[in-house]
Amino acid sequence: MPHTSPPPAQPPRHYPLKDFFRNPDRGFFRLADDGNTLGFMQPVALDGHPARMNIYVQALQDGRPTGEPRRLTSETERDISNFFWKGNDVVLYQKDFGGDENFHVLAVNALTGAAHDLTPYPGARAGIEDDLPDDPDHVLISHNQRDPQVFDVYRVNVRTGAAALVAQNPGNVVGWQTDHAGKVRAALTSDGLDTTLLYREDEAEPFRALITTDYRTTVSPAFFTFDDRRFYALSNRGRDKLALVIIDPARPDDEELVFAADEVDLDAAGYSRKRRVLTLAAYQADKPRRHYFDAPTAALYQQLEALLPGYDVALQGWNRDEDTYIVAAYNDRTPGARYLFQSSAGTLHKLADINPSIPEAEMAPVQPVRYTSRDGLDIHGYLTLPAGRAPRGLPCIINPHGGPWARDGWGYNPEVQFLANRGFCVLQMNFRGSTGYGRRFWEAGFGQWGLAMQDDITDGVRWLIDQGIADPARIGIYGGSYGGYATLAGIAFTPDLYAAAVDYVGVSNLFTFMNTIPPYWKPLLAKMHDMVGHPERDRDRLAATSPALHVDRIRTPLLIAQGAQDPRVNKAESDQVVQALRERGVEVQYMVKDNEGHGFHNDENKFEFYAAMEAFFVEHLKP
Repeated sequence: MPHTSPPPAQPPRHYPLKDFFRNPDRGFFRLADDGNTLGFMQPVALDGHPARMNIYVQALQDGRPTGEPRRLTSETERDISNFFWKGNDVVLYQKDFGGDENFHVLAVNALTGAAHDLTPYPGARAGIEDDLPDDPDHVLISHNQRDPQVFDVYRVNVRTGAAALVAQNPGNVVGWQTDHAGKVRAALTSDGLDTTLLYREDEAEPFRALITTDYRTTVSPAFFTFDDRRFYALSNRGRDKLALVIIDPARPDDEELVFAADEVDLDAAGYSRKRRVLTLAAYQADKPRRHYFDAPTAALYQQLEALLPGYDVALQGWNRDEDTYIVAAYNDRTPGARYLFQSSAGTLHKLADINPSIPEAEMAPVQPVRYTSRDGLDIHGYLTLPAGRAPRGLPCIINPHGGPWARDGWGYNPEVQFLANRGFCVLQMNFRGSTGYGRRFWEAGFGQWGLAMQDDITDGVRWLIDQGIADPARIGIYGGSYGGYATLAGIAFTPDLYAAAVDYVGVSNLFTFMNTIPPYWKPLLAKMHDMVGHPERDRDRLAATSPALHVDRIRTPLLIAQGAQDPRVNKAESDQVVQALRERGVEVQYMVKDNEGHGFHNDENKFEFYAAMEAFFVEHLKP
């Protein structure tokens, strides 16, 4: 039985749906390089449009905001999802149109508010490769305007938009890597099944092949050593788990091991730009973990943990002098607060509570759990039991993650807390094929969509029932993207298991899905065919595991939500299921948003979706 703290005397009251899912009143704090200006986002309604997240700036004095904030941007169609500072007087952000994921990069002068699109190319997707912190006027941007299938790198003037080609993609580069001087020195190429790391001493030289592996082996450059002669990489060559290594281009096959976590892959490594030292490695076992490489970094985190007991801390930004930090403090029951920390003085100033309307004490703890699959694999997951209810005979929502080559982690999840607040237990599981648990576990999911990957989800349901936690007659399933596929597969291939299902932008037909991927995924198509299945070679298996081809077996009440602009999971994936079910007279609710893509981002659409999901699960699972 999972460990459960004694439930409070009675269940908490139902908090308003909008309080779980609305944008914060103020969030996404970022520091200018000199530490004298704070950037943040807050929702604002302009010209009669719904409120959207826009960027504001505010002066800082002695570690505190001072004076009135100034609004820099005027977005009315969609929230800005992220932004960052370029130096002290330019802010960069990305925007797409209706969720099509064709992002443009925009620069805004933080003093005048003058904005311009640095990548004004219709239908192209752009992203920042390097913010070039030592060059006040330029950034490196990659985009696919020349060829929709590949990304070239340009040095772009953030004030004028003038662009110069730095690295043209020969047709097979799927990733670029710069050194500390901002020079493009390494690249990853793929022919689909093999990956080659290319390297050059400087930008005037041609690239040469350094390391070739099949795609199942990762050698991913993280950043160069501080003399720009070797590089740190996350690698699983000759091992099961990703570890941090140093690679010398003169001897590329001799990796120098820096750090490895025994149970899981490393996620990332960090360094101090100012002190030119490696600072930490981050990984995720049941909960997030850090390994420190130097004493000042360890001392900084220890100081913050002492000031913020009961919370996990994360650094979300800092100034160039690395003495003023944006600190996030959160746990599994709250998105927490954001602070400005001045390390020299040891002073902590609260900038905002991210969601003060949801009281931490009334939310449900998220417990790491594990169970064994039918063929003996350890499956790790997270169980959230509704507060104030005995953990017996509960209505439960099974919530498989998207990806599928991703993983669920511990922390605050508004969807999970909302469902728990409504009386549901929620089980998230990292089925085989999930990342983070090493190569063997990831490869165990190859060719297993709808088969062993689905069995791992089913085995989680059986485990919940065997523990006595779940009422077998009141189990629902909900997921997005691959989780939406797993939802449809669950009700098509184990129709007796679930009493209700919600599919959010989910794949339904493995043939049409692979035919409608975005052009920039084309270089990876051979890999998709190897990992998921080939439409000719594996035709029978793909047909057997495509829920859209087996709607005759679906009898579970179903709600489907889809963005019309989704470039990854085309609207046809949902249309074909809805049409076939309606022709058979099976209950299916269908919500389509014309101004959304792979998931809903605008508040009014999120609220409508979650309200429909709540009503649907309450009706069918009766919490």
